[in-house]
Amino acid sequence: MPRNSLAASAASPRSSAVMGVRPLAGIVTLILSTWALSTLDASGKWVMGAGVSLWVLSWVRYSVHLLLVLGLVLPVRGPSVLRSVRPRAQLMRGGIMLLATLCFFKTLSYLPQAEATAINFLAPLIVLSLAPWLLKEPPRISRWIAAAAGFMGVLVIIRPGGGLDPLGVIWGLGTACTFAGQFMATRRVAVDDPFTTLIWSGGVGAVVLSASMPFILPAALPVMRELEPLHWLVLFGTGVFGAAGHLLQIQAYRYAPASLLAPFVYLQIVAAATLGWLIWGDFPDAVSWLGIAVICVSGATLAAWEWKTKRR
Repeated sequence: MPRNSLAASAASPRSSAVMGVRPLAGIVTLILSTWALSTLDASGKWVMGAGVSLWVLSWVRYSVHLLLVLGLVLPVRGPSVLRSVRPRAQLMRGGIMLLATLCFFKTLSYLPQAEATAINFLAPLIVLSLAPWLLKEPPRISRWIAAAAGFMGVLVIIRPGGGLDPLGVIWGLGTACTFAGQFMATRRVAVDDPFTTLIWSGGVGAVVLSASMPFILPAALPVMRELEPLHWLVLFGTGVFGAAGHLLQIQAYRYAPASLLAPFVYLQIVAAATLGWLIWGDFPDAVSWLGIAVICVSGATLAAWEWKTKRR
């Protein structure tokens, strides 16, 4: 994700050396994480369709996620995993990530899951194209070409007559920009353990949303009382699938380097399209798939090119 991932880019390259390089295990684990995160997205979209508000959904998603991660990580790593070298940067990243999550769930309330996910993959290309100014990195024409190609792919998806809600498109583009900010904030907390970043990100969202519940819950309670057991199961499942996806993602980066795994991240679009088709009967048309392919190829090609450049 890049879109709704609490662990996206949180796995530090140094963590891959812990277990040794196991490419196949890393690829399989990453693919499993994309399916878990896509299931999270589908679950959120489904319960919002049943009347659950965006704020309540996000609150349950963050709270369950945080409890699960703490329950799994603390017994193994101990209380020291809670300490951050850059707490202010972690707070900033957590706030940006919460905003990105809210924006993406809002996008899903308007757009099919596959198209919403594809638009989000513009975020890393935005970061790389602006890196000379925002991250003080040397300018590279390859990054600008890939960003331009990715943006052209998005234009194909959101084209007039494509059947997408214009308001959803606006939210989707805003989400991509927000996730770009999240990726840049991640650079500042790379000195921390990836599990520390994962806990802080979930903690910020859970605390902020919990503080808002006294103002949100009274209006939401009538709808909540009408929910069936399946709705509650899926609602709590958002936190379970979120925690599973993020922990699997961190594990994948322990098995294999990010440069190897980067192209496989785009398989999340396949997972999103499959779930959207199975649940709602939504499936991108041929032209939309062309736009999706342009985004995936531009991102994957740039990842391969950056890897070769670093090796040289």
